[in-house]
Amino acid sequence: MIAKSRFSSVLAGLLGLALLALSTLQAAAQLFETKAATAFMIDAETGTVLFAKQADKPIQPASLAKLMTLEMAFSAVKSGRMTLDDTFVVSENAWRKGGAPSGTSTMFAALKSSIRLEDLMKGIAVQAANDGCIIIAEGFSGSEANFAQQMNERARQIGMPISTFVNATGLPAEGQKTTVREMTQLASRLAREYPQFYPYLALKDFTWNKITQRNRNPLLAMDIGADGFAVGASEQDGFAIVGTLNQGGKRVIAAMSGLANDRERSEEARKLLEWGLRSFEKTEIFAKEEVIGEASVFGGAKSSVQLKAKGAVDLLLPIANRDKVTARIIYNGPLPAPVEAGQPVGTLRVWIGDTMSQETPVFAAETVEVGSLPRRAADAVKELAIGWLR
Repeated sequence: MIAKSRFSSVLAGLLGLALLALSTLQAAAQLFETKAATAFMIDAETGTVLFAKQADKPIQPASLAKLMTLEMAFSAVKSGRMTLDDTFVVSENAWRKGGAPSGTSTMFAALKSSIRLEDLMKGIAVQAANDGCIIIAEGFSGSEANFAQQMNERARQIGMPISTFVNATGLPAEGQKTTVREMTQLASRLAREYPQFYPYLALKDFTWNKITQRNRNPLLAMDIGADGFAVGASEQDGFAIVGTLNQGGKRVIAAMSGLANDRERSEEARKLLEWGLRSFEKTEIFAKEEVIGEASVFGGAKSSVQLKAKGAVDLLLPIANRDKVTARIIYNGPLPAPVEAGQPVGTLRVWIGDTMSQETPVFAAETVEVGSLPRRAADAVKELAIGWLR
């Protein structure tokens, strides 16, 4: 049910928020156009969704899967299960499938040599090293298949319900999939949870076995504030990238796929990320303790209850095109009395164009006790009539 929200004049006037029907929201146009088949971008601080296009469509992860392998390694060291100085032996399997004989991206790990975990991390972050991924998988879990199973378990734990990994590298395999939304969320986690390891992703180059290779992320060479993540490509879904820009303390993170070539991938990623940085500003739309709206109450001493958030509600709103911003309070109602102050009621949802940008929980701002018998009877008759209309 949609609450009748009492938005302030500042919110309604200056910010251009309005309560609109769902059909209107679905018809709204995106504020940005991209050649990517799928794309998703967030503000790293608030999690506000700035752009979405086919964000939940399954795609082949290709080398983007290596971000999940890095998450597993970063987590192991952070938790104390592993150390950066732990060493792992290069098996013949890792050498053949991901090393020099494979013809794929590699750190050129020497057969039967021992490599520190930190160096393996850097080889993956900079060189997208398939051998590095397999060495970690075998060292952590005994086999790449076991490690992939643990990757999937970990993905579910951190809120990635769709992503499915069959190997540690992202090399083509039946059943392997992800989405640009989940890759963006994973990238955000790497930057937020592992500040001691995240800088590996910004290294311009890395040398191993006397071979120096430059970072495969094209955004790093553009001098635009890029400092991380990965690229990939698959026959099925084209060229893909997960990228980020950090300027003036503001960070945006995006993932996209379905680009025609590496040049188009670089250009489209740069345009989307720069647009995200310059086109939005943080705005407080409700102060702490300010009433956001109200919800209907059934059988209560009052017919409605006021709603508020836990604190101030901040949004990243477009600097231009604020008429594209819409908001609604969503809850299942009417709420049966009694309603306790602080009781969770629903969410305030904000759209930018046709993208659901932010969702904030709302709570009862007051207590509404059970009403008198005549009041409850009147509400019952009213609800019966509305129910027939529904």
